[in-house]
Amino acid sequence: MANVIVVGSQWGDEGKGKVVDLYAREADVIVRFQGGNNAGHTLVVNGKKTILHLVPSGILHPGKTCIMGNGLVINPRVLLEEIDTLNAEEAISADTDLFISERAHVIMPYHMRYDLAREKLKGNKKIGTTGRGIGPAYEDKMARTGIRMCDLMNETMLKERIASNLDEKNFYLTQYCGEKPLDAQEIFDEYCGYIERLRPHITDTSVIVSEKIGEGKSVLFEGAQGAHLDIDYGTYPFVTASNTIAGAATTGAALGPTSINAVIGICKAYTTRVGQGPFVTELTDDMGNRIRDIGQEYGATTGRPRRCGWLDTVVVRQAIRLSGITGLAVTKLDVLTGIDPLRMCVGYRTDTGVSPDYVPADLDMLERCEPVYEEFDGWTEDISRAAKREDLPPQAERYLQRLEELTGVPLCLVSVGPGRDETIVFHNPFK
Repeated sequence: MANVIVVGSQWGDEGKGKVVDLYAREADVIVRFQGGNNAGHTLVVNGKKTILHLVPSGILHPGKTCIMGNGLVINPRVLLEEIDTLNAEEAISADTDLFISERAHVIMPYHMRYDLAREKLKGNKKIGTTGRGIGPAYEDKMARTGIRMCDLMNETMLKERIASNLDEKNFYLTQYCGEKPLDAQEIFDEYCGYIERLRPHITDTSVIVSEKIGEGKSVLFEGAQGAHLDIDYGTYPFVTASNTIAGAATTGAALGPTSINAVIGICKAYTTRVGQGPFVTELTDDMGNRIRDIGQEYGATTGRPRRCGWLDTVVVRQAIRLSGITGLAVTKLDVLTGIDPLRMCVGYRTDTGVSPDYVPADLDMLERCEPVYEEFDGWTEDISRAAKREDLPPQAERYLQRLEELTGVPLCLVSVGPGRDETIVFHNPFK
């Protein structure tokens, strides 16, 4: 029995979906513990691509218990569309294998309208949100005006909450943003329609997790985004609205930290980020375009092109410290094939002579940071068929060795292609 957390070590989009899909073979329960449908996990199984935004990636494995924890914010319409797609195209019974925390908060139409209207008003100073209402839903959660999944099942309470919230939301939308108001009855009718289908899934998922662990079952905890989009520790304010580091699994899935046996950090072989914010190793030249095109670096949720750059080990080292990462899973190593020389950022320096060995919270300082690079010989061999570490070209092996040296954390797997089988496993945290 082992309980393992999987988190991103960069700015998200590291390929967590594939790694979670692989580890789901070993786990009995897969729990998504934070975020919303602003995150997309792309899985390739038998050549078929599946993109999941809310349902845990383990749903592609029959017989697994999949849980959406209390740390999520959930758009019921998006969730039902995803369930329908899984049932129709994947022949997977998402209707019976999925449980939703009664304490998870619900994304309402006014959250999405808020999100889009505020970004529009900010103009060039916008955060770069997906406009899915994630941030405003978390805001209402903290303001204690949110609507939870359990509230959807109480029609009297639901109607009162919607009407009360709209008094404030419509004032903001119409008077400040110049937008049209929303109708409380329309929202109520829409969400009453969702609850009849979702009711069988909604329960106290903390009890399920506790019971499974008590039975000696293995649990995989799946995060969204990455450490540097964490609301507290990321490049604030260019972050997501939830905690994305490993500690969030204990609150977002309702279990104690003593139950965790390993934390796996997903690290892309280069670095990407979406939206605004500092990016020390960003490549704005032909090399950045090449990595984007070969790596198909476009958002699974929005389709936005991702900003691409060299691997930044300062970013990864900070994520290791914040999440207590015990093993690194390197993804998309194959994208670097044919690039010579390769570069890896091993530190920062500033125009004032300061050389911080961390990602500064002060964005002005971070903007002034210049990367300190080491260069590596590239390789031209096709590595997608490599079955073990020894099959990799010496140049690729040296690149990986240096990553281990700089981070002080061993590699547990390396992805050499998008498919399930295009993976070299060094160590299985469930064994």
